[in-house]
Amino acid sequence: MQISDFKEDFDKVIEFLKKDIVGLRTGRASVAMVEDISVEAYGTYQALKALASISVADAKTVNIEPWDKTVLGAIEKGIRDSGIGVSPVNDGKLIRVILPNLTTERRRELTKVLHEKLENARVSLRKVRQEIRELVEGEEESKSISEDERFKLFEDLEEEVKEYNNKIKEVGENKEVEINTI
Repeated sequence: MQISDFKEDFDKVIEFLKKDIVGLRTGRASVAMVEDISVEAYGTYQALKALASISVADAKTVNIEPWDKTVLGAIEKGIRDSGIGVSPVNDGKLIRVILPNLTTERRRELTKVLHEKLENARVSLRKVRQEIRELVEGEEESKSISEDERFKLFEDLEEEVKEYNNKIKEVGENKEVEINTI
């Protein structure tokens, strides 16, 4: 048993964090801001990316062109109800989402949300660590490994957790700079 055997579990925490924070609006338009918005169409809820072509027209505008024009209203409603703080413009063919400039207050709110998401990632990391610790203790109880091996594995585990906590911190710092860049 090696701690590196569990690297994939740690990587999943970082990948989830990156996907989770990509939707936090910065000063630039991004397809990721809207692609996972839930839209009620055809009697069921679907991700926006399943209903339309999404593109970035310029730094402040996202264009959404549905494949079926009958869902334009549903898409518009989905965006409006999503809580991302934008007003969609429906011109009958496509929907434009024009991003207003972020206010200082909104930047603070986004930073607060970012810190909550970072803390959730750290909690997930601690859960992975706890699961691994329990596995190692189980191995020792079943006499598969010695007490010295257990201590060595715990040391390696703490090093790995420290490294991944630093990765979380780095991802958070980069996103915070992105949010606060005017």
